[in-house]
Amino acid sequence: MRFPRTIRLDQTDLQVFDQAAQPGEWAVSGSFAFADAGPGDLVGKRRVAFRSAFLGTGSFGWSTFVSVADITPEEYDGVVQSLAAHFVEHYGAPSVAAALPVARDEAAYAASLAEEHRVNMLLGVERDMEADGIHERFRVFEPPREEQHARIWDIQPDDESL
Repeated sequence: MRFPRTIRLDQTDLQVFDQAAQPGEWAVSGSFAFADAGPGDLVGKRRVAFRSAFLGTGSFGWSTFVSVADITPEEYDGVVQSLAAHFVEHYGAPSVAAALPVARDEAAYAASLAEEHRVNMLLGVERDMEADGIHERFRVFEPPREEQHARIWDIQPDDESL
């Protein structure tokens, strides 16, 4: 099974988010963190996270990009348990047992984002808040193909006729 994993390409995440995810955390979309927000609530660093970040499931910090990685069943179950506990601690779910179905749905959605892409493919998210709710668009960043680069030098055999 494939799943998104946080990646830090530079130090930007440390500056633009209130809390940046650690590199290598399993990640989910994280839109649920903004479910109770109105457009006026999304300012500053929270707005940046809303517009373009995934939520790490270890630190519950934000990451601009994720890479697709293989996840073991045990790691996947750990993501689900971590999400369920987070829902109890931060969103008022009555118990972990009550939060598990929602956590499973969130993890399944994250896995569906990664399943069709190869390992190490980078993904980004763009979110908008509209009258009917939050809308997400996911971007895939393909590495450039080698043949797309211009060759700036070449090895030529010695010309012994000179």
